[in-house]
Amino acid sequence: MTEPPEASAAAEPPDPAARTGSTGAEPGTPPSTGPGTTGAPGAQLSAEPRTAEPRTAGPRTVTARATAAGVIVSALLILAIVLGSRLLENFDSALLPYAVATVFLAFGVAYRYTVWVSAPGARRLFKQGWRSFFSVANFRKAPTALPRMIATYLGFQKFLGARSHARWAAHQLIFWGCILASLITFPLTWGWFTFTSGSGSGPGYEMRIWGFKIIGFDSLDFLGWLMFHGLDIAAVLVIPGASYFLWRRMKDRGAITGQRFAYDLVPLIALIVISVTGLLLTFSSIFLHGGGYEFLAVLHMVSVVFTLIYIPFGKFFHIVQRPAAVGMQLFKYTARQDQEVLGCRRCEEPIDTGPYVDNLRGTMRDLGLDFDEWAEYCPRCKRVLRGSAYLSQVKKGFK
Repeated sequence: MTEPPEASAAAEPPDPAARTGSTGAEPGTPPSTGPGTTGAPGAQLSAEPRTAEPRTAGPRTVTARATAAGVIVSALLILAIVLGSRLLENFDSALLPYAVATVFLAFGVAYRYTVWVSAPGARRLFKQGWRSFFSVANFRKAPTALPRMIATYLGFQKFLGARSHARWAAHQLIFWGCILASLITFPLTWGWFTFTSGSGSGPGYEMRIWGFKIIGFDSLDFLGWLMFHGLDIAAVLVIPGASYFLWRRMKDRGAITGQRFAYDLVPLIALIVISVTGLLLTFSSIFLHGGGYEFLAVLHMVSVVFTLIYIPFGKFFHIVQRPAAVGMQLFKYTARQDQEVLGCRRCEEPIDTGPYVDNLRGTMRDLGLDFDEWAEYCPRCKRVLRGSAYLSQVKKGFK
């Protein structure tokens, strides 16, 4: 596709009878830019801003709603801890700081998530994702799509492999290490999991969930070793993954350019400190007969509590955000199955699915942006039309 021979062709106003969102518009026909601007693409860049405000809730309303959500979720977690531990009968008081930190974590996640969903773009993503998730029509068209996306997008995160195999491998180590640690730590901290010995000193143990016996095992066999060293296995997975990303952020010029210490480096350092101190606790109990154990236990506890409280307000928050994107991926996938791919209004190159572009335009309208029709142009045509508008509307005014 070549550039239009005449810059004035880009300044022609669009056909008012043309249907919004159609792909059959004449090449070079730009979208209308609304009253108060010229018909030239890009002319709205120099026009007076519109006075319409984005249709979003006020800051006080969002803060109040987010605070209420945080309080409710925290109260529900406290209730679950009390009931799950059989009215604190199975609750270990030595783990109280961890339990308190998880309550703050619940409040922070609920608060931040509510604020995030209150933004127009995230709200549409959230609604569209859940609508696709519960859609019977989507299930009929692609019954295996959702399980595959959960496995590939959330579990194995194949989209990272397209960027770098090393980054994908490191991310997988961190991901599965943190999943394993969470599945062990949270239930133990809340008193939901208990390990009891029939003889008082082993080697026979019983694992109970909410007071009900699940499995019995010998602490001296392989299963018993896995039971008591699950957190050590998680630490062994996390350390190389976090160390790789920390090394990359110290050496890679592209990563150094945009990184922030508190946002990018502190999470990695926290993961490494938690993992190393956890391994040192095991080392102290086995090889040092408990030497330095108390100091290491306090250091480990402080690092874990800090990280739990930090999660909602740092880079780790993307862990909570990521599942919401699965519904949007399903939304795009099912639209492609129906061949609803929208073409660029100028060059007719495929852009994305029609429903996805409509969703993007709706978000732009919610934000009070009056050039949402530009979503129907591919990136190259946007650059060409803006350049043509500059030549015809701006540069001609210079002597």
